[in-house]
Amino acid sequence: MKRLKIKAIRRTRRKHRVRKSVFGTPERPRLTVMRSLQHISVQVIDDLSGRTLVQASTHNKDLRATIGYGGNQAAAAKLGAELAQRAKAKGIERVAFDRNGYRYHGRVKAFADAAREGGLSF
Repeated sequence: MKRLKIKAIRRTRRKHRVRKSVFGTPERPRLTVMRSLQHISVQVIDDLSGRTLVQASTHNKDLRATIGYGGNQAAAAKLGAELAQRAKAKGIERVAFDRNGYRYHGRVKAFADAAREGGLSF
């Protein structure tokens, strides 16, 4: 149990370190990633107004039908493409990527690459 607590503390430290430099504005909102063992969810946030502009998750019923299991890289890639499509519909093309303390590999990297291919730049 102690190992899991240490792991959580380290992730929190990384999260705060990343959040010091990443801030969402109306011109370039913050794209944040939250991953769990079975799902991944993402939001595009304008930090000045404190509003979520676009969101997508493997929990959503419309995505769950096409994605299936949400805890793998394939699901993260499909989610990235879907979020890029929703953001482009709202007129968002540039975002600041907030990996939320997670390492940039695996599902986080697959999501980011798919979002870039979908038209988002960060």
